[in-house]
Amino acid sequence: MTEDVLTGTTAPAADDSAEANAALARGDRAASSIPQEELTRLSDDIVAALKTVYDPEIPADIYELGLIYKIDIEDDRSVHVEMTLTAPGCPVAGEMPGWVENALLSVQGVSHASVDLVFDPPWTPERMSEEAQVAVGWF
Repeated sequence: MTEDVLTGTTAPAADDSAEANAALARGDRAASSIPQEELTRLSDDIVAALKTVYDPEIPADIYELGLIYKIDIEDDRSVHVEMTLTAPGCPVAGEMPGWVENALLSVQGVSHASVDLVFDPPWTPERMSEEAQVAVGWF
């Protein structure tokens, strides 16, 4: 992915999920009252939960597709996600944020979840991870 994903109390800017997870493992975080071990577990579990949500038209999860632009974990353990869709006219535009919110709320320790759809910058296939490119046959 080419944009920042994990931010806020989670991690600094990262270029893709592997780098983001490496940053989390190193403890590269903004100041947080959440203990580092718990924050790392929470971050990993949030990413895992996001990977359970699939775009129904593309055989890859929304995280690997690069649809997740930002994840913020607040000190009260509320999670805010900014995400996009592959196209503004996506047939599941009204449902996808609810799917993501439900996935986030399934994570042990998450107190509240909110999801905002954003379209700037617009999604492009370059945001996809290698895993997603392989899944759709582009690699």
